[in-house]
Amino acid sequence: MEETEKIQRKLPNQEIDYFKIGKILLSRWYWIAASVGILVLISYTYLWYTPKTYSSSGTLKIEEKKSEISDLVTVMAVPERGPSKIQSITSVLQSRNLILSAIKHLDYRISFYIMGRVRTSEIYPSKPLNIELIRFDSLNFYHDQIGFKALNNKSFELSYKIAGKEVQNTFRYDTPVNIGPTSFTIKYPGMLSKNTVYLFKFNIPEDYIDRVKGGLYTGETSKNSNIIGLQEIDSNPQFAADIINSIMNEYVSFDRNQKAQSASQMIDFIDSQLAFLSTEVKGSENSIEKYKQKSKILDVSSASTTSVTKAAEIESNKSLLKIQLMALDQLKDQITREKDNVNLNFTTAGADNHLLQAMVEKLDALIQERNALLKTYNNDSQPIRDINQQVLQIKLNALNNIKILRSGIEKNIAFLDSQLSQINQTIMTLPAAQRDLVSLQRDFEINDKVYSFLSEKKLEAQISRAGILPGATIIEPAQPNFNPVTPDEHNIHRSAIILGLVIGLGLIIVVRIMNPYIYDKETIESLTSVPILGIIRKFPEPIDENNGQILALVKPKSIFAESVRSVRTNLSFLASDKQNKVICITSEVAGEGKSFVAVNLSSTLSLIDKKVVLIGADLRRSRIHKIFNVSNDIGLSNYLAHQKELDDIIFHSEQENLDFIISGPVPPNPSELLHSERMKVLIAQLKTRYDIVMIDTAPIGLVSDAIPLIRMSDINVFVIRSGRSKFYAATVPQRVAQEYQLNNTVIVLNAFEEEPLHSRYYTTKFTGDSSGVHYYYYADYNGYEDSGYYLDDNKTKWWNIRRWFKY
Repeated sequence: MEETEKIQRKLPNQEIDYFKIGKILLSRWYWIAASVGILVLISYTYLWYTPKTYSSSGTLKIEEKKSEISDLVTVMAVPERGPSKIQSITSVLQSRNLILSAIKHLDYRISFYIMGRVRTSEIYPSKPLNIELIRFDSLNFYHDQIGFKALNNKSFELSYKIAGKEVQNTFRYDTPVNIGPTSFTIKYPGMLSKNTVYLFKFNIPEDYIDRVKGGLYTGETSKNSNIIGLQEIDSNPQFAADIINSIMNEYVSFDRNQKAQSASQMIDFIDSQLAFLSTEVKGSENSIEKYKQKSKILDVSSASTTSVTKAAEIESNKSLLKIQLMALDQLKDQITREKDNVNLNFTTAGADNHLLQAMVEKLDALIQERNALLKTYNNDSQPIRDINQQVLQIKLNALNNIKILRSGIEKNIAFLDSQLSQINQTIMTLPAAQRDLVSLQRDFEINDKVYSFLSEKKLEAQISRAGILPGATIIEPAQPNFNPVTPDEHNIHRSAIILGLVIGLGLIIVVRIMNPYIYDKETIESLTSVPILGIIRKFPEPIDENNGQILALVKPKSIFAESVRSVRTNLSFLASDKQNKVICITSEVAGEGKSFVAVNLSSTLSLIDKKVVLIGADLRRSRIHKIFNVSNDIGLSNYLAHQKELDDIIFHSEQENLDFIISGPVPPNPSELLHSERMKVLIAQLKTRYDIVMIDTAPIGLVSDAIPLIRMSDINVFVIRSGRSKFYAATVPQRVAQEYQLNNTVIVLNAFEEEPLHSRYYTTKFTGDSSGVHYYYYADYNGYEDSGYYLDDNKTKWWNIRRWFKY
């Protein structure tokens, strides 16, 4: 029961060691540096090949300005657009018509480019060539780029495509060049580099619309500020600034024209009426004079004069009412056809006119709001349906109001007609000649009064239009910004560095995760509670195929030799109550260095006056005879088969106090031979002759040959090879010890070389042992290679930066 408790040991406590984490990262610093360097190089390559874009911006302040002149007249001003005013203005700023008008103010006709090794760049506003168009049809012209290369001071070469084929022709300066439907001349530009290739292209304003709209952004700089910011992103900073300024100037002109539209429509309407009345007034005046001369009438009586005056006044009022009817009909037609904006041409009398004016203003605002929403929604969306319903309702109300106003005006006209009928009856009682003269004079006064009224209205409208100010002011014109906004060099370089670090660190993590091998003692300690007897360092030089040299003796001042001595020292703590010890060396699989460890431990033990015999008990695949360079004809298998006696199979090595027994020929039944009673007798006899009986057995993970030897041994050493043994190997000795009730099993980590990349980032903490577990002193000699103390180990790797700080 006590033995079972000893075997079921607890794993030691392990804590995260941040210093080891740092060492892991530092061990592959060149991976991180390489990944960062590669990503930075990629970022520079990307920036080199990616065209740069620049941003220019300007600001507009939106406000309703009122002039002092407009306050003196009664002509209606265009109202503010309501709550969607800013959105409507931004829609106008981004409209195709406004942008097209703005482009026409630029020097757009010919674009010039310069061809580089990586990309072709526009050189606006520079014009290296003076090109004059001879024949250019905006609907049919040559659209592709044309390459120009100067040959000498008289001729040049043009390259272009015709029907998809590249064409190169030589032309002379100042002579017509015909390419397709386009004809032009190029003047001698002076000295140009013969190696520089310029490209040029003919344009119409429509060619720039997509370019401008694609990079144009508009919106309020802050909420409820009435300040609109315009930004243009383009590959040419000067073009971006020019088009922003042109758009802002065009909008200011557009806004002013929109505000003057009502007055302009009124003036046009009045002009059409005045043109007609002017002829009528002059005709009436001439008719009166001619009739007086013909009839020899000097003047009319007071009665006829009064009748004429009343009739003229009634006719004048009737004409003005008819003009108002025409204005209402025009407004009705505009509402029915749903123009972009609707305006009243005249201010009609009565309270109903204010209601109609408010409806027109509301209808105008809704139309503008719908145009703005159509940039975001389609015609079937709910917001558009809602606003269409409002527009329909306003139109119905306005048309109904117009109908009421028209009915009132028609009643007034009918009333005036009744009064006029009475006056006409009075006039009919006059003599025929006087009656005719009254009729002519009445027509003249009517036309003259209406003409005077319209002239006065025209003057008021002209004064109002002259005093209208635009509702937008350019606060800050756009300036060329030669710092690119894309690609963002700072962010790209920073992202490259961060991504490089992530890739480098990720590569370290992935390699560690995918690693299935044991590299250090901390990994073993995390997997098993079996004590680690010691760590044997990797031999610093290549080992011959058969391990012919006893390496601990070949390099006695190396870290390797010192690590073997450390294991030898720790062996003295095991089975210390026994005078003669049987030590069994095994491993999970072949190739983990059990024979290597057995030979070197045996050689170091012999140096301290211990008589040692090394037995090659791996009857299937022994290497002991190769190490000592002897024939394998006679050995342990012969003895166990009763073919030889003990003295016949013992060989003496060149090392004093070190003898060895080779495995001998491979028998057909190695497991049975090792389980035989004769094997026990052999070990018993050897214990009487030697202080240490070292047994090199077969791998325990492959065959069962080593089981009887393990059970007879005083010390069982399980060899794990650094970088070769897998995690599973560390669990084998504990399972074997539990199965066979062994408490004398220890582990030796062989061929250890400091490899922080695969080392465990935990540190074992030994806080006492209450379960009977004994931990032995051992060292891995990490960090001492460059100390100069071990004379045979003075080489360091070029990338080990710790050597730079050794002093």
